[in-house]
Amino acid sequence: MCFVCDRIEAIRNGTNPFFVKEMKTGYVVIGDYQHFKGYTLFLYKNHETELFYLEEKERALFLKEMSIVAEAVSNAFGARKMNYELLGNGDGGNHLHWHLFPRSDGDLDGYGNNGRGPAWWYPREKMYADFNRPNEIELNNMKTVLLKELNSLINSYEI
Repeated sequence: MCFVCDRIEAIRNGTNPFFVKEMKTGYVVIGDYQHFKGYTLFLYKNHETELFYLEEKERALFLKEMSIVAEAVSNAFGARKMNYELLGNGDGGNHLHWHLFPRSDGDLDGYGNNGRGPAWWYPREKMYADFNRPNEIELNNMKTVLLKELNSLINSYEI
C-alpha cells in the first residue's frame, strides 16, 4: 500500500482538504503539520520510485514544476531559504514526492546553530504534534495564498 497513492486518490475524489492545485506532472498539497509555515508537498501523479525511471522530458517537466512550486511557496510564505527533500524510502511507499520547507530565521531555536540547521533537527514528536496542524481557517488561508502565487508564476513560465 502506498501512502502517497492514497493521498492522490483522495485528491481525485475530492476528499483531500490539503489539496491546492493539479499541475501537469503532480499535485500540490499543504503539509498536514506546519512547524515550518508553508510546508508543502509536490506529489508525482503516477506511482514511480526513482527520478531516473522517468522519461527525460517527463523528468525535466517534473523538476521544472517542482521548482515553480518551491518559488510559489517561498513567495507566499516569506521564506528566507527553501529546503528540498525527495527521499521516498519512508512511509510514502517509495512514491516520488517532494517535501518543500520554507525556512525562516529562528525556526529551530533551541535545536540548531542559532536557530539554523536542517529540518530534521526539529524533534519528530514536536514536528508531528497536534499543535502544528493548521485549523480549517488557517489551512484555507494558506491554500488561497499559495494558489494565487502558483497561478501567477505558471502564467509567467512556459509549461
